[in-house]
Amino acid sequence: MEMAEATEFPQSFVRPWKELLQSRRDEQQDDFPSYYVNNIDSLITTSSPKTLYVGTGHSIYTRALLPAILGAKHSVQLITCYWAASPSLDTIRETLEKLATARIEANVKTPLRITIGFSSFGLFQKLFHPASRDGYIYDPSKWSKLGLPDQQLLQRAGIDLTVKSIFFIPLSVMHPKFVIVDGKRAWVPSCNVSWERWFEGCVEVEGDIVDRLLAFYDRVWGHNDEPQRRVDSEEDTQFVQRAPPEVQANNEASATQSIDFPANGPVPTIFLPSPHHRNPRFSFFPFLSQTDPPMTPLNAALLTLFANAQRRISILTPNVTSWPVVESLLDALARGVDVQIRTSKGMMLIEQLVTAGTTTSWCLRKFIQRYNALVNQPRPSDPEAQSPAPGKLEIFYYKQLDARRDQEDEPVVSHFKMTLVDDEYLASKVNTSGTMSSRSVQKSCFNLTTRSD
Repeated sequence: MEMAEATEFPQSFVRPWKELLQSRRDEQQDDFPSYYVNNIDSLITTSSPKTLYVGTGHSIYTRALLPAILGAKHSVQLITCYWAASPSLDTIRETLEKLATARIEANVKTPLRITIGFSSFGLFQKLFHPASRDGYIYDPSKWSKLGLPDQQLLQRAGIDLTVKSIFFIPLSVMHPKFVIVDGKRAWVPSCNVSWERWFEGCVEVEGDIVDRLLAFYDRVWGHNDEPQRRVDSEEDTQFVQRAPPEVQANNEASATQSIDFPANGPVPTIFLPSPHHRNPRFSFFPFLSQTDPPMTPLNAALLTLFANAQRRISILTPNVTSWPVVESLLDALARGVDVQIRTSKGMMLIEQLVTAGTTTSWCLRKFIQRYNALVNQPRPSDPEAQSPAPGKLEIFYYKQLDARRDQEDEPVVSHFKMTLVDDEYLASKVNTSGTMSSRSVQKSCFNLTTRSD
C-alpha cells in the first residue's frame, strides 16, 4: 500500500475513538498494562514501515527476525505467545549460538542483553504458572528444556539472557509478538514459535513507533534497567556480524514473498494495545461468560473504523467468532458499505468452542442469514425516504494450492490478520495480534493503525 507524506489522523476518527475509550475508562484502570488510560494521546505517533514479509512462520523467522537478531549490538527483545519445539525454535537456538561464537571470536566487550518472553509452553507450565503479573523467570538450568543455548556459552560472549513467561490461569495468554533490536528497529509478526505451517505476515518498522512498543514492553516484560536506544560506539562499528542472505521466493506461486515500502517518510500511526482484561463473568461454560468486550484501544479503534466506513471494509483473519464485530459489520452493510472477509475453515476449532462457544463457520452462517434478511427486507416506495441499498458481502476461505501441497513453504491455513477500511486506514497484525474472535477481544494483544492517502 502506498504511503502518503506524514499528516495527522483526521478528527473524524480520533475524536469518536477517544470518546469511546473515555466513556469506559474506569473499567480499564486495572488492565495489564494500563499506563495509557489517562493519556490516550500517548498512543498517537508515526512510523516508517520498511518491509512486509509473508510466508510460513518458519520462513519469516529465517528471512527477517533471526538475521536482525544476528546483527544486534546492545539489546534484543523477542516476545511471542506460543513457544514450542519446532524448526523455528531450532533456528533461534542456532542463531544465538552463532551470535555468541562471533562475539567471542571478535572479542566484543560491549554487553548484549536479550530478553525472551512467551505465554504458553505446554500444559504443565499453564497448570503451575504463578498468577502474578510479574510472571515467571526461568533459571538458566531450565533453558535447555526450552530449546535454548547453554548459559556458559552466552556468558563468555557477554550475552545476558533473561527468559520470562506470563500466563493467567485458566485460559488467558499474552498474545503480542514482536522483536526489537537495539531499540531502533522492530519486527511485528503474526507467527508464534511453533511447528504450524500457517500463512503469516511480518512488518518491519522504524521511527517513533518503536518507542511506543518499548513502553509497552517495559511495562509487561521489562526489568526497568534495560538499555534502550544506544549510540553506536567505535567497537560496535568494528563488530559487524553478517546476516545470511535472505531466501527469496523462486516463483510467484510461492507464499514466501516480501515487498519493500517506498521511502516516503513517516506515516501517521496509532499504537493499539489490547491489554489483559479479566472477564468478571468468566465461566468454563462459554455461554455463561458472555459479556460486552472490554473497551481497549484496539477494540475501540475497530468499532470506530467500522462505524465511520463509507465505501469498503476488507478483513483478513483466522477466526470470526465475535458477535459485536459481526453486528458492527451488519450496520456498515446496512449503510451501503461493501464488506469482504477472508478467513480459514476448520482452524483452531477446539479453541473456538472452548473460548467462544461457537465456531467461525457457525458465526458466518448466522452472519449470512442476517445479511440476507437485510437485503430482502421491504424498502420504502418514496424515493426521498429510501435508505441506501445494502453493501455487498463477500466471504472467502483460504485454500491451499494443490500443485504446491507437498512443498514445505506452502501454508495449510491462514493466520494473517489485517483490516483495511476505505483503502485509507490499515489496522494490521501483522502488526500485531487482533483477530475477529471472541477470545481476541478479551486477551492481550496489540495492533498498529496507519493512515495513507
